[in-house]
Amino acid sequence: MPSIIQVEHLVKKFKDITAVNDISFEVEEGEIFGFLGPNGAGKTTTINILCTLLKPTSGRAILNGFDVTTQQNQVRQSIGLVFQDPSLDEYISALENLQFHASIYNVPSRLIRNRIEESLKMVELWERRNSMVKTYSGGMKRRLELARGLLHQPKVLFLDEPTLGLDPQTRNRLWEYILRLRQEKKMTIFMTTHYMDEAENADRIAIIDHGRIVVLDTPAALKQQTGGDIIELKTANDELALAELKQRYQIDARKDSRGLSFEIANGDQFIPVLVGGLSVKISSISLHRPTLDDVFLKLTGRQLRDQEVGAREILKEHMRPARR
Repeated sequence: MPSIIQVEHLVKKFKDITAVNDISFEVEEGEIFGFLGPNGAGKTTTINILCTLLKPTSGRAILNGFDVTTQQNQVRQSIGLVFQDPSLDEYISALENLQFHASIYNVPSRLIRNRIEESLKMVELWERRNSMVKTYSGGMKRRLELARGLLHQPKVLFLDEPTLGLDPQTRNRLWEYILRLRQEKKMTIFMTTHYMDEAENADRIAIIDHGRIVVLDTPAALKQQTGGDIIELKTANDELALAELKQRYQIDARKDSRGLSFEIANGDQFIPVLVGGLSVKISSISLHRPTLDDVFLKLTGRQLRDQEVGAREILKEHMRPARR
């Protein structure tokens, strides 16, 4: 498949903060490509560069054959964007929001009504088209933003944390629309997320941390890197259990606030051996197959940081005048 996005040695600095640090990757036409990482990892900054909202410090990015720095108008006509932050006018109706968007993107007047109807029906908002957006729930607003991003039939749809702040049921429903969109429209979808289950919808995932791509592969291939089942346990003395795991079983377990965890093949067979072999009392033990969260932990040495401050907040703090 041809690549619809090519990124080469992309760098973005804000004074002495490097938000994007020499990343290179390609996205194939028609695939769902995921950027997985914590807040502040560089995901949104990269999307803003690809969408011409920021200029890179160095490097090159091509989208749909157009350079994002020198051919901005052509790039903008090629993309749809669902922002991480709300961007709807809440004091007009859904219909008026989409009509305004269609005029900005020069959708031919003869096509506007059909395009709006098609988009709103896809996200099940046609019956509420004349309602003011401020009367919508959070999930309805995200669905409307998705509909808005489809009006000009973009080659690439960018979804920046598309389900952030939504309840699990609404998140699942929104992803039903996104997957149907990919199937029916053959559209390339570039998404960022720090939700592990959401990343499973991607064909390929780039795990990004501190502005660098740590690894890029399919979800299945990434999970195979953990090397076996994941066993988690809590004991009466985790330090002693850690030492015994190393001495008796040559297992290098990880210790954090939740207890101990390690990878091992055939974990279900090893649990009885472990329970009978440790001298320290086990208060709880569990086993699960590897997840993308486990992959991130193995590659970076820590859990995905849901609460880490975002790059925008870091920059704001950095630029705040010093107190006298």
